[in-house]
Amino acid sequence: MRAYFSLLRIRFINGLQYRAAALAGISTQFAWGFMEILAFSAFYRANPDAFPMEFSQLVQYIWLQQAFLGVIVPWSWGGNITETIVNGNIAYELVRPMNLYNRWYFESLANRLANAAMRCLPILAVAFLLPAPFRMNLPANLGGLGLFAVSLTLTVLVVSAYVILDYISVFYTMSRYNAIFSVAADFLAGGYIPLSFFPATLRRILELSPFGAMQNLPLRIFNGEIAGSDAMWGIALQVFWLIVMVLLGKLLMKHSLKRVVAQGG
Repeated sequence: MRAYFSLLRIRFINGLQYRAAALAGISTQFAWGFMEILAFSAFYRANPDAFPMEFSQLVQYIWLQQAFLGVIVPWSWGGNITETIVNGNIAYELVRPMNLYNRWYFESLANRLANAAMRCLPILAVAFLLPAPFRMNLPANLGGLGLFAVSLTLTVLVVSAYVILDYISVFYTMSRYNAIFSVAADFLAGGYIPLSFFPATLRRILELSPFGAMQNLPLRIFNGEIAGSDAMWGIALQVFWLIVMVLLGKLLMKHSLKRVVAQGG
């Protein structure tokens, strides 16, 4: 494991070099966050009782989503991995004295952590200073903040495991752009609208699925919509889906590598 943590550290430090991209990302996320909040506020003014979440809770949800976008969204930040599969350079990866699944997993973690490290604090700092009702507030108690921290950590691990499944699918599709994985997961995890706004039956199904174990849970814990035993149950589900997806990923990786043919001399 020491080699993988060294890889994590190196990749993380390397990811911190892209400051211009981080500044562009921060401005984009501020613009997107304000746009979402203003759009929702128009609907709330028309009929605030028609929504399952208070407007202040929605504001917290959106700002947290933008601050931690780099670690919670099921997008692939490692385009070079899919490229190595398609162009055949995966052969070089296979001769390294490291487990390929573990290597990709730690690389994905490092890329996500570096992406969020440069963006989350500026966004949160401004969000806490905004005037009401657009201001972000801390949870009512420290217990909720602690559960949020645990759930957010598990979210990063679950999302990274999901993204590795996306990488593995390239062995079968040989396509650099499997957008269906990220777009579908982002929508079903509450990336576009919170799961609270979904029809009750569909919401319950999604909350029990791997998608409910992603950004949906920590953001709703922070804004107070999920608390106590419900939060603990959600965290237990996150642990379950993390184990399932890691084991599934390792199994599929073993099967897909049997299909790899390296040509040339």
